[in-house]
Amino acid sequence: MNTITKPLVATLFLLCAAPILACDYPVKITVPNGVAATKEEMLEGQKAVKQYVADMEAYLECIVAEEQASRAEMDNLDAETEQQREDMLNKKYNAAVEEMETIAAAFNSEVQAYKARNQ
Repeated sequence: MNTITKPLVATLFLLCAAPILACDYPVKITVPNGVAATKEEMLEGQKAVKQYVADMEAYLECIVAEEQASRAEMDNLDAETEQQREDMLNKKYNAAVEEMETIAAAFNSEVQAYKARNQ
């Protein structure tokens, strides 16, 4: 009985955990306009950017972990398929990092515009 129970419980756990482990891409935020925004709007924008970056970092960790788990379940992955999966992961990862950097740079530009307006 015990030899049947353990694999059954493990299988059920994996099936139930799969939807939980799905990686959700963070919703892109709107950066406040530094030329027109109030101080409160800029502070809210800063909080939103920080949260977005944290969410994006969690997404990046998730896609790497998801790919590692996926590969662990596959037996005898050929070198070509392995490389294709690695390339796809790298493209997803790099695109997410690029978007995160774009948002951060846009916010920094708006902060500079806000500071220039209020001098």
